[in-house]
Amino acid sequence: MTRASLDKQPHEVAAMFDDVAPKYDLTNDVLSLGQTRLWRKAVVRAVDARPGERVLDLAAGTGTSSQPFAAAGAYVVPCDFSLGMLREGRKRQPHLPFTAGDATRLPFADGVFDAVTISFGLRNVQDTDAALAELLRVTKPGGRVVICEFSHPVLAPLRTVYTEYLMRALPPIATTVCSNPDAYVYLAESIRAWPDQPALAARLQKAGWSKVAWRNLTGGIVALHRGVRA
Repeated sequence: MTRASLDKQPHEVAAMFDDVAPKYDLTNDVLSLGQTRLWRKAVVRAVDARPGERVLDLAAGTGTSSQPFAAAGAYVVPCDFSLGMLREGRKRQPHLPFTAGDATRLPFADGVFDAVTISFGLRNVQDTDAALAELLRVTKPGGRVVICEFSHPVLAPLRTVYTEYLMRALPPIATTVCSNPDAYVYLAESIRAWPDQPALAARLQKAGWSKVAWRNLTGGIVALHRGVRA
């Protein structure tokens, strides 16, 4: 699969991530020019996990994004639908309770998490609205959601340079660090096809989240959306 579309097939996306799992974190650091670490820190601050809280980290991959929540004293559940990512995560961080799950049919009871978060995974879900509703379902009243996702740069010059980088530079760079550069062609196209900041905020509100807001990171290359379950 090398074309992003609104009909993303879960088994194809999962197979793609299975293939890139061993070098996924390294590849992301290289392709983002080190920005992923800053974006992860912004997510950790926004989630603000506290000791004893339950946190769902959806699309957690190898668990790199989950570890800071555990370090804060929260009980974090890294969840992903790529078995390859989960296997790699269990090798690296066997203390975390990695769980296989589909974002549109989460294997958790209603209202069990104080906070739910997903970073750079929502755009790969076949039914975005179903995933946002599922996140709401498993969150306690008063609980919070934090979504970190690639978005639309707010300044036209940056938007032009960024688009050129995605489609021209990203695949050749990926070839040097990743065994499946076609996967990153798909990822680049999925970023271009993703809704902008206001559109994603509207979908969060439609799913039932309240107090929805967002802030841009790196000029809007990434956006951090937040919401609360009433």
